[in-house]
Amino acid sequence: MLAERMKGLNPYIPGEQPKDRNYIKLNANENPYPPAPEVCEAIRNFIKEHPEKLGLYPDPDSYELHCQIAKMLNDCGGVLCRSSVKDGRCMPSQQDKIPFEVTPEMIYVGNGSDEVLSFVFYAFFDSDRPVITPTFSYSFYPVYCGFYDIPIKKIELKPDWSLDTEKMIEEAVKTDSGMIFANPNAPTGIALTREQVRQMLKKAPADKAFVVDEAYVDFGGESCIPLLAEFKNLIVVRTFSKSLCGAGLRSGYLVANPEVIQAITTVKNSLNHFPIDAITQIASAAACKASGYYAEKAMAIARERDSFSEFLKAHGWNVLPSKTNFVFAQKPEVDGQYAYKKIKQDGILVRIFSTPGIENYLRISIGTAEQMAALKKSMESL
Repeated sequence: MLAERMKGLNPYIPGEQPKDRNYIKLNANENPYPPAPEVCEAIRNFIKEHPEKLGLYPDPDSYELHCQIAKMLNDCGGVLCRSSVKDGRCMPSQQDKIPFEVTPEMIYVGNGSDEVLSFVFYAFFDSDRPVITPTFSYSFYPVYCGFYDIPIKKIELKPDWSLDTEKMIEEAVKTDSGMIFANPNAPTGIALTREQVRQMLKKAPADKAFVVDEAYVDFGGESCIPLLAEFKNLIVVRTFSKSLCGAGLRSGYLVANPEVIQAITTVKNSLNHFPIDAITQIASAAACKASGYYAEKAMAIARERDSFSEFLKAHGWNVLPSKTNFVFAQKPEVDGQYAYKKIKQDGILVRIFSTPGIENYLRISIGTAEQMAALKKSMESL
């Protein structure tokens, strides 16, 4: 009864979502803080004042949300943790200031960044040439390649776990292919600078999609949005799930030149004309308006990340330099499964991978100070 295409699917496996115990969840790169009070208030007011709108289709273009995302990016420069906050709104650091105005026409919003990525794969990658991606990056990229029957070419990381940008470009030029990678990368947490990405773009095929997934950039990376003025093939994918405390909302977006947005919109309208529900639009727009709150939470997470990294190093762990809301660490001569199970016994979930090469590493999301104190106590005995 199943179609032949089903046989080749290898679905993505998310972090463990327990139902039998109240664990401290540090395994899914979720934000440990609640949304801004303004977001909860906006949802309550919408339901109270306009319950009839729940029976109507939402704005298919999410135009007000596009406007608020554009304003937020212009305000913070695309990196929340380095923004300065005044009267609840952000101002960009000199390092992050975007040298042009991001407009609503440069934004596409979807049902989480995973759906946005799906549309990117469909619109810009073909079955006649591979997608270039690192060996270790977001594990949904190979899933979409299998789903859309797109070949994939994985490039090994360097010995220090950073992206081998020269080999990635060499392969892209040789096969006349597009590429995708997370920056900062996952699960390593290591980031390329904007200038490193610029040098890649200068050498990459100019008529092929060059996709930078910035799910974690708000915690200390450098956004590539400023490069959109130079490179028409650049596509920047972002999410509300991490720095904007919105994993439960399912809201993600991309920033690109208007021609790219039009292509993605065509794909969306060929599948589902209404991907973002009314409540998510209201909540996401409210989150953008409360950017100062999220900047302060991103700063807190970055500080806790750096403190926890130093704790791990002091206890003999190898810790990769992270610009994300997680750390990737391994302790010599300690089996990864043993460490994962020992921590779980203490009521805390972290992420363990079965992929060869990283099976002894733990990916640990950064929680609140109280949650991290509990984790430190558990890990001292490892």
